[in-house]
Amino acid sequence: MKQISELITLYRIDMNSEDYISKRVEDQILWYDQKSMHAQWWFKKLRFFEIVAAGSIPMFAGFGKGQPWTVFIVGILGAFVAIVAAILSLYQFQENWIAYRTTCESLKHEKYLFLTRTEPYHEDGAFDLFVQRVEGLISRENSSWSQYSRKGAEASKPQSQC
Repeated sequence: MKQISELITLYRIDMNSEDYISKRVEDQILWYDQKSMHAQWWFKKLRFFEIVAAGSIPMFAGFGKGQPWTVFIVGILGAFVAIVAAILSLYQFQENWIAYRTTCESLKHEKYLFLTRTEPYHEDGAFDLFVQRVEGLISRENSSWSQYSRKGAEASKPQSQC
């Protein structure tokens, strides 16, 4: 909470609400929007190929009985499905897509509430409250990413044997 207060003070000194919206909020909305679309694109493409490959395995196995190439193709397709599943798990495209889209839409929502002076931004101190809520949204997303990164790093460390 102290960091958010420090950011409010920083932006209050250097920025008015128009500057803050154009230089901070719009920039963050654009960043989250682009990252969300990127993660969605990768998730859908990889999932499509995974489904096609997995669906092809029974077809090749059933129609290619007795053919030497059947074993090779089924093996390749099976390996491809496993690799794509591992990539989807490793890069968390679906989770990132949803998290980034949620943050993007939340930032837009706060911006429009502030611009229309709708509750909770209808009283004195609206700009301070706006900055605090926007920075809170961004901070939560950064904390989630940081926790995910730490869990991944801990999972990849070799376990010592006692």
